[in-house]
Amino acid sequence: MSNNVLAQAGEAAVDINPGLAAIGYGLGAIGPGIGVGLIWAAVINGTARQPEAQAKLQGIAWISFVLVEVLALIGLVVYFIASGG
Repeated sequence: MSNNVLAQAGEAAVDINPGLAAIGYGLGAIGPGIGVGLIWAAVINGTARQPEAQAKLQGIAWISFVLVEVLALIGLVVYFIASGG
């Protein structure tokens, strides 16, 4: 019985409307966009306070930027999987 219910839930999850998947990705892309803005705002603020720490701050910022963008790319992949395209 439980296997049948799980199979039906899996089939229903695959049959998502492409428009709904696009809305989901759009909402999911807001987080990385805000995150990138906060990362670089912190670098600018930190460099203004301590100019000698600019190189260290930029290194940390690039690593954080890459991690945030990977989340956005994962969201894009999930969108394509959900929309069936």
